[in-house]
Amino acid sequence: MSNEPRPVNRRAPVPELVTLHVWRTSRAGLPRALARMAADPRRLRALPGVRFAKLLGTGTGTGFGPRDADLTRWAALTVWDSPAAATGFAGSPVGRAWARIARAAVRIDLRPLTSRGEWSGRQPFGDPPGGRSNGPVLALTRARLRPARAVTFWQAVPPVARALHTAPGLLARFGVGEAPLGWQGTVSVWRTPAELVAFAYRHPEHRAAIRRTPTAGWYAEELFARFEVRDVVGDRTVLGWTTDGGTKVGTA
Repeated sequence: MSNEPRPVNRRAPVPELVTLHVWRTSRAGLPRALARMAADPRRLRALPGVRFAKLLGTGTGTGFGPRDADLTRWAALTVWDSPAAATGFAGSPVGRAWARIARAAVRIDLRPLTSRGEWSGRQPFGDPPGGRSNGPVLALTRARLRPARAVTFWQAVPPVARALHTAPGLLARFGVGEAPLGWQGTVSVWRTPAELVAFAYRHPEHRAAIRRTPTAGWYAEELFARFEVRDVVGDRTVLGWTTDGGTKVGTA
């Protein structure tokens, strides 16, 4: 009989702060942006206080298919050990390098509310016990597509994208990806949690895509997370932020 103690089920640690930095660059700055995308992932992960980090390209719509890349917008998603650690980002080599080539920038401060699935074999946002937000929420989806299923996935995206474009309460949305093909996701910001839930589980196009996912076998790995938006600092037009009437808004 083994004397080893039984493993105790513990919730994965939930970070106090996750930041999403988004930069708008010029088309002429594309070579420098691509150089940063090649050089900075390791440097970003090595910053003091960084628990998990990804540099991301972005898309013009709700996915990151081969025709959807926005080559003038780039992002960094970073999970921090503490809010104090995040204050050093702007002065870090990575932060300064992107500031030099950016025409505009915005930072969203986030608190994880729910998260399920994995990203690169990890649970970057821990296992949040749930929670409420009285204001805007951000939804993040991320998936690694199975190559044999990629075409059918991209064929399924347009109906959901059209539905999302007119969804009540949607403030901003864009695609994100770690690579042009096969590693993709979405970011969407909603005025209230109720409006996010209404689209995710009651809109027929999105509900049909959810039902199809288990049988279609699109994903080799997937993650869905929801966050409370604690602050938005900078130029919201970088996110495509809109008012309730669909009007673009400017700097916070």
